Amino acid sequence: MKKLFIANLLLMTATLANAAGETITVYKDRNCGCCAAWVDHLRESGYQVKAVDSEDMSAVKKRFGVPASLQSCHTAVIDASGQIIEGHVPAAAVAKLIATPGVKAVAVPGMPMNSPGMGKMDGKLVTVEFSGKQFSKN
Repeated sequence: MKKLFIANLLLMTATLANAAGETITVYKDRNCGCCAAWVDHLRESGYQVKAVDSEDMSAVKKRFGVPASLQSCHTAVIDASGQIIEGHVPAAAVAKLIATPGVKAVAVPGMPMNSPGMGKMDGKLVTVEFSGKQFSKN
């Protein structure tokens, strides 16, 4: 049992370390402070971030197939996999997304105050797949 635990811990550490080096392109409104704060959150977590200011976020969301019910203020794409991140998704959930190639897109709908870039996380923030299924809770 102890060996299994250690093996899983090593696997998770390797996955997170690999995920943190990923490049993510973030489409955002140039005037949105919380978008900039979320970009900082990703960078502080080790991700390489390319921030792209957009005048038409509606077109960006349409291009990436973000459902209206899940929309937030910014949309991101993991460059290597094409996976979509909508809104204030925590870096831990981004790492899980990267490690789960079968999941194509996740979101934190709206602008919850307990999300990175908006406020202090409290362990109750739910990230969902675009299907609406819970993906993580941070």
